[in-house]
Amino acid sequence: MIERLLLLVLVYASLTGCSIEPWVKPYERANLADPIMSFSEDPLSQGYIHHVLQAREGARGAEGGSGGGCGCN
Repeated sequence: MIERLLLLVLVYASLTGCSIEPWVKPYERANLADPIMSFSEDPLSQGYIHHVLQAREGARGAEGGSGGGCGCN
């Protein structure tokens, strides 16, 4: 009985999750892509270090993406 109720609640939650509007509007996503929003202690200097390493090794994009999702980087 409890398993069915739990399954019903999980199915309902997964179906209604798609109908919720996103909290972040499309024009606000640039703020989330800002380097200051990363988890590192000093994101700006970390970005400079990555740039130097990319230039030295001749490779780009090995440490993960850092764009806003529009493909303009």
